[in-house]
Amino acid sequence: MDTDASPIAAPVATDPLWENAHTDYSPGHRPRPAPRGLVADDTEWRTYLQQDTPNGWLLRAGSLLETLADGRPIYLMHTTAYLEAIRASGQLYQAPGCMVGALYCVLLTPGPSGLRPHNLGAWLLENKSHRDILIIEVTPGGPVPAKGIDYLRLGTVHLTAYLGHRSFLTPAEDNQLRGAAVQRVRQAASVLDMLLGVACGADTPADMFLDQLAAAVPLVPFLGYLYFEATSEYLMLHSTGPQTRACAEAGEMNTLLSKDLAFAAVDTMGELFDLALFRPGHARLCELIGQVEPGLVDGAAEYVRRRLAHLFACAALDTSQDAAAVTFAQTTFDTLACTAPGLLGQMLFRMLRANPRYPQLYPAFEQPKASGASAYWNAHGIPAPFNGVIPKGEIGLNMAWPAGARVWTADISQGLLHPAEELPLTLVPRLSDLRDTALGHARFAAADTGRRRNH
Repeated sequence: MDTDASPIAAPVATDPLWENAHTDYSPGHRPRPAPRGLVADDTEWRTYLQQDTPNGWLLRAGSLLETLADGRPIYLMHTTAYLEAIRASGQLYQAPGCMVGALYCVLLTPGPSGLRPHNLGAWLLENKSHRDILIIEVTPGGPVPAKGIDYLRLGTVHLTAYLGHRSFLTPAEDNQLRGAAVQRVRQAASVLDMLLGVACGADTPADMFLDQLAAAVPLVPFLGYLYFEATSEYLMLHSTGPQTRACAEAGEMNTLLSKDLAFAAVDTMGELFDLALFRPGHARLCELIGQVEPGLVDGAAEYVRRRLAHLFACAALDTSQDAAAVTFAQTTFDTLACTAPGLLGQMLFRMLRANPRYPQLYPAFEQPKASGASAYWNAHGIPAPFNGVIPKGEIGLNMAWPAGARVWTADISQGLLHPAEELPLTLVPRLSDLRDTALGHARFAAADTGRRRNH
C-alpha cells in the first residue's frame, strides 16, 4: 500500500477522553495521569509486571505488538454465524463489545504453510466449529501505535454518552436510572471504600478482601469485570506450565488460562460471556486456580487484592482526586460525576443495558461511542485496535479504516487457515443491529430473527 494513502496527513490533537481509554505499550510511553495517594503508580506497576513476572516480557515484545510495529499487512480471523447474510448484503458492520465498535477478531500469523491462529483463535476453532471463518487482511501503511483500547477505562466515555443523550429517556426512566445508580454505590460503599484504602496502602487481609468484593459484585457489576481481568492477568503472567511455555515460544500470552477460569467459575458463560457473574469468594477462587494450574494458588489472592484495588482507583476516580480522601457512603449523582466519573459511567452503562427499552436506546447511546473510537483510531493510524487490558490476542478491525480491507472465506487444514473465496465487502462504520449481537440474542431475542449480519 502506498504510504500516501495513509489517513494520517499531519500530527493530530489528542482527544483526552479517548486517550485515557487506551493503554500504551510502546517503549518509553508517557504514563497516564492517576489520582493522588496511590501506593504505586502505573509506571511502577508496569515495571513490576514486565520485569518481575515469568511472562512479563510479552508485554513489550509479544507477537501482537511486533506485528503492529512492523507496519506490514495484518491478518485477522473472525468467526460468524451469518456468512450468507454478509455475502448477500456485501457489507460488514461494527460490533459492540470490549473493543467498542471494532469487529472482534483474533490475530493470524503468516507462515510458509498458511496462516497460524493465535492460541485464542485455536480455541475458537475448536469451540465454535458451527461458525464460519473469515480471513481479513488490512494494510496499515506504516507502523501502528501500540495503543490498546482498555474497556475497564471506558467509564468516562459511557458517562459522556449518557449526559449527551439522556433526552432519549423518559423523565421517569432517567430519574430511576440516576437514583438506582447512586443507591447501589451507597449500598456497596464499604467495599468501594475498602478498595480505595488498599490502593492507598491499607493492609486488608486478602481473604476478607475477596469475600467482600464477591458479595458486592451484584450491586456493582463492574467489579466482576475488574476481578476477572486482574485474576486472568495473574494467571497469564505467572504461569509456567507446558502449555504456557509453548505459547510464549510463539510470542503469545496463554489466553486459554482465562477461558478455563471463566467457564469454570460461571456455568452459563457459554451462553453469554457475562463477567458481571464472575464473583468467587476467596476459597472458591483458590479452588478455581488450583483447577487451572495448582502451582499458582499461593500468591494469587494477594496479587489480586493489590492489583484490583489499583485498577479500580485508576478506572473509577477522576485524576484530580486524592484517593485517600474519597468516600462513597453519602455520595450523590453530582458528587460521583465529579469525583468518580469512571465508576458512575460504568454503573449507568450496565444498568441501561438491562432496561427493557434498550433495543430502542442502543443506537442512540452506543453509536456515538463507536464513532468516537473510530475517529481516534483513524487519527492515530490504527486499523486493527487490540484489547489493551493486556495484549492477549484479542484484536479488532476498525470498520472506519479509509483504505478498507480484503476479506476471504477460509479453508482450514491441520490448524492453519488459507484464503478461499474473496468476498467483495464494504466496511460500514455503523453498529450492527442489536439482534445480531450476543447480548441482543441472549436478552432481547425477537420473533423475527431472519435479518442477520455479522457477529
